[in-house]
Amino acid sequence: MQLHISPSLRHVTVLPGKGVREFIKVKVGSRRVSYRMLFYSLLFFTFLLRFVFVLSTVDSIDGDHSKCSTTIGCLGKRIGPRILGRRRIESNVPEVIYQILNEPVSKDEVQGKTDIPQTLEEFMAEMKESRSDAKTFALRLREMVVLLEQRTRTTKIQEYLYRHVASSSIPKQLHCLALKLANEHSNNAAARLQLPSAELVPALVDNSYFHFVLASDNVLAASVVATSLVKNALRPENFVLHIITDRKTYSPMQAWFSLHPLTPAIIEVKALYQFDWLSKGKVPVLEAMEKDQRVRSQFRGGSSAIVANNTEKPQVIAAKLQALSPKYNSLMNHIRIHLPELFPSLNKVVFLDDDIVIQTDLSPLWDIDMNGKVNGAVETCMGEDSFVMSKWFKSYLNFSHPLIAKNFDPKECAWAYGMNIFYLEAWRKTNISLTYYHWLEENWKSDLSLWQLGTLPPGLIAFHGHVHVIDPFWHMLGLGYQDNTTLADAKTAGVIHFNGRAKPWLDIAFPQLQPLWAKYINFSDKFIKGCHIRAS
Repeated sequence: MQLHISPSLRHVTVLPGKGVREFIKVKVGSRRVSYRMLFYSLLFFTFLLRFVFVLSTVDSIDGDHSKCSTTIGCLGKRIGPRILGRRRIESNVPEVIYQILNEPVSKDEVQGKTDIPQTLEEFMAEMKESRSDAKTFALRLREMVVLLEQRTRTTKIQEYLYRHVASSSIPKQLHCLALKLANEHSNNAAARLQLPSAELVPALVDNSYFHFVLASDNVLAASVVATSLVKNALRPENFVLHIITDRKTYSPMQAWFSLHPLTPAIIEVKALYQFDWLSKGKVPVLEAMEKDQRVRSQFRGGSSAIVANNTEKPQVIAAKLQALSPKYNSLMNHIRIHLPELFPSLNKVVFLDDDIVIQTDLSPLWDIDMNGKVNGAVETCMGEDSFVMSKWFKSYLNFSHPLIAKNFDPKECAWAYGMNIFYLEAWRKTNISLTYYHWLEENWKSDLSLWQLGTLPPGLIAFHGHVHVIDPFWHMLGLGYQDNTTLADAKTAGVIHFNGRAKPWLDIAFPQLQPLWAKYINFSDKFIKGCHIRAS
């Protein structure tokens, strides 16, 4: 940079370099201009030139010569957008990398290749050693990511398949328990007691008692629900537990509760075929089960066909495998929709699933004012656990189907089965059961495209507008889906629910949560010991 001052001090010229003449020229009008003013002017222009030099140097380092040809041009390119309030968006990533990574992925892209890096460490070592260009870098990165994606997908699907098999099978210990109890029922009169005894039968239809309904074909699970209910009751003598089971489980279930009474609570064990209502004419729930099972077998194609699908996401495959679970085709899972017919004399009942544990006295549930609603349930769209308590109607219903989109709001909060207060007196004044079967029929007509599994989706529809929200304390969910729930948090809930595949009686149960269930089993009992049922 050169500075030239005329002898008369009327002109000052600053030359930054070759090729630029009179880059800045200051004309001093008269001798009255002070030298101090001249000094500050020179100082300002010197600072400005240094700023221009730094920006031009940065442009040279970036190699962005094609976008500006002069120093002034680059300065305008950098400062202009900032003066106008805009930020210039640039990317230092070569365009070739985007082009290669955006290309469609072929199924056989990595087939047979053995030199693909297996880890990020191997990839970086290869790049440093070969000094590859941007194109080679992108190609090798793409191959590594595709390979790892394929392996991750395969591993996830295998995990879902193994969990499906584990959760759908009957553990040999439970099978052993059922056989031993059935044998005891045949050989021991004490295992064939009338439940309840004759003098307590009037209590079964007395609305001054607290009535609970449990539908289950799992003796061990039913025993835990019953034991935890009675042991935590402040007035167990006012509790009546109606246990509904199927024909094959009736003898083992009766034997267990005959030999393990929970006095002073009243226990009734009854098989479905013993209800008068189910023997009169057509039974909608039985017809629904037969049709549902027939449609599902044609639509699904079995677990082998589901796993063999190479195009669907692992989560979709997991949902389809779960739909094949015997639980979803079990009569025990559908029977709750007919509670008003099964218990015509009762005004209110609490329905319990067999994978829950009660940790508090449930009699305060009868003090809840239902405000004329039918179903008292915990909502599942808000709560600290974002995995479990983030369920809306859109989580269960297919809103891409016009029939669903037309009738329901995807952002409406869902609620949970497992521990529900059913106001039967109000229920009998509605068409809830008819609505339930109407939508089941619509789902069959649409090849199961309205929803994919379970009784909760049609339940959400049938009870729409008939739900009274209760405090989440009464029902903590998700203990069979994920192990994020801590033992301390689970202990604070009134009822905990092991909904999901990891049932507490299975080997795949979460070990830190299983003790909450196992504490209600007497492992010294001869039937429990004889079938090698252990705490863990």
